Amino acid sequence: MNILIVKLSAIGDVVHTLPSLAALRKHFPDAHISWAVEEAAADLICGHPHLDRVLVSGRKTWLRRVADGQIAVPLRESVRFLRELRDRPYDLVIDFHGLFKSGVIVFLSGGRRRLGYDSMQEMSGLFLNEKIPEDMTKHAVDRYLDFVAYLGGRTDEKEFLIPVGEENRKRIDLLLKRAGIRPGGDFVAVSPEALWPTKLWDAGRFAALCDRIRGGLRLPVILTGADRGAVLPIRERMKETYADLAGRTTLRDLAELYRRARVVVTTDSGPMHIAAAVGTKVVALFGPTDPARTGPYGKGHRVIQRSLECSPCFSRRCDHKTCMGGISVEEVFAAIQGALS
Repeated sequence: MNILIVKLSAIGDVVHTLPSLAALRKHFPDAHISWAVEEAAADLICGHPHLDRVLVSGRKTWLRRVADGQIAVPLRESVRFLRELRDRPYDLVIDFHGLFKSGVIVFLSGGRRRLGYDSMQEMSGLFLNEKIPEDMTKHAVDRYLDFVAYLGGRTDEKEFLIPVGEENRKRIDLLLKRAGIRPGGDFVAVSPEALWPTKLWDAGRFAALCDRIRGGLRLPVILTGADRGAVLPIRERMKETYADLAGRTTLRDLAELYRRARVVVTTDSGPMHIAAAVGTKVVALFGPTDPARTGPYGKGHRVIQRSLECSPCFSRRCDHKTCMGGISVEEVFAAIQGALS
């Protein structure tokens, strides 16, 4: 049996799909399972023991190059991706993504059964021939597992396996040593980034929080993120010492780093889900989104969110940003203390 999972992005969404991958592997132990994913999240699943193949789409890179007038390379790479996609007759294709870009891949795969939700967006449902109801009251992890339950598989166990290797462990050993943190030493990791402007917390408050952690709890603070420039406003405002690993880790490096942290403080972002997946307690700052649907999965996490009439609005733009602006340094610090205890 040949199975194709289509979940292209983003980082958190790919993490949410990992338990479904594990459940599919248990239900179809002899199946050949492929996963189509975009470059930004591919590091989370390349080399995964439950996968036989990973098909990496460079869609965003291709579009940027085409916009710059470079057509030959994107055309060649997209044709190669399409050939790899179609070189195996799929018995089952599952669209976990539910957007037009995933629907096109589902259709081009030529899969015999093309399964998705009955509420697919951007007309992506037109590419399916089999649908199940989508229960938006559930967390994304449990919604995705509904596909496995529909196929007859068990969904009671939730396995979040990120394929961290020895090279990732050695790299984190080295980075922590350079940061002055002894092997096995405690620290708090902070991830201030978010894709949506409405999910961001004030840099000055992040800086004040980091100073409270370092000065009040006597714990080292490690700043993390994909972009070194994103943590610069925080660094400039901090008074206490810190370690800055932003832009210096892969996703698997980050998973290993977070696994060793006592607590990870994040906005609603991919790093939040990575931290929860490796079993570390998370203090998550939420604004325009719903933690019941996309919050840190599992027990022991703490979510801070203002109760407002307009929230959750799921909007990327806002003129007042009252939800995130209403979160104080004191309550986040108290949540960290609670998580540590």
